[in-house]
Amino acid sequence: MDPHGPGAAGRLPAAYLTPGTSSFAELLAATAPELLPGRRAVPAGDLSALAPHGTTIVAVVFPGGVLMAGDRRATMGNLIAQRDIEKVFHADDHSAVGIAGTAGLAVEIVRLFQVELEHYEKMEGTTLSLEGKANRLSAMIRGNLGMAMQGLAVLPLFAGYDLETGQGRVYSYDVTGGRSEEHRYHSVGSGSLFARGALKKLHRDDLSPEDAVRVAVQALYDAADEDSATGGPDVTRRIFPVVSLVTAEGYRRLTDDEVGAHVEAVLAQRMEHPGGPPAPLR
Repeated sequence: MDPHGPGAAGRLPAAYLTPGTSSFAELLAATAPELLPGRRAVPAGDLSALAPHGTTIVAVVFPGGVLMAGDRRATMGNLIAQRDIEKVFHADDHSAVGIAGTAGLAVEIVRLFQVELEHYEKMEGTTLSLEGKANRLSAMIRGNLGMAMQGLAVLPLFAGYDLETGQGRVYSYDVTGGRSEEHRYHSVGSGSLFARGALKKLHRDDLSPEDAVRVAVQALYDAADEDSATGGPDVTRRIFPVVSLVTAEGYRRLTDDEVGAHVEAVLAQRMEHPGGPPAPLR
């Protein structure tokens, strides 16, 4: 007997042809729950050492938008699992999502989140508000709680341009899906403490987009300087951080040549001042 109903053989299941929820994750949970990342059965015990992990992501708010940047290293124990992994992604036209934690699982959740936003737009004929997008991502992280408790946690950083208020906004999450709005800047991942120190030192409310890129590269450099799981700029292989800007004009990922110019300027400066640029005392 066809599980999808009489006459459904060879055609899409009825659930796909019936108007319903605007959430693709809810549709998937009802029709094929085994495809959701958090629904898969995994062996008992701590599995954190068995999968590559990614760090470090930073976000910087500047007048008229927000920037997100991430290093390119994934580690598994004391090994470098990948030198050029990408951890910053386009979520939709006015938002970006970065990932830290279990790399493969995080990328899968990002893909599902991208489809979630597309599905909502097609079903409702409009886009979600930035708050609404942040809430949808929160629900997805909550769905991964079982795996997170076994060491396969995913910690995203979400940022976007709020079309209603005309400003960039940043949201962070914990493993239970708890959401917090961050102000001015934030970072996640194992190098986040060191990156946040640099962001705290260098961030200004009147940063230009160019200056915001420079601040992010400085922060990632400081994170890589102190945290072995964070990769610094690899000049010999031309592997640079992924840097994306989100403004009223939309999402734009900087080219390697654009990021490379900032990296070379930072490296030249560090040759003279290894600790990076000082913060003004007054």
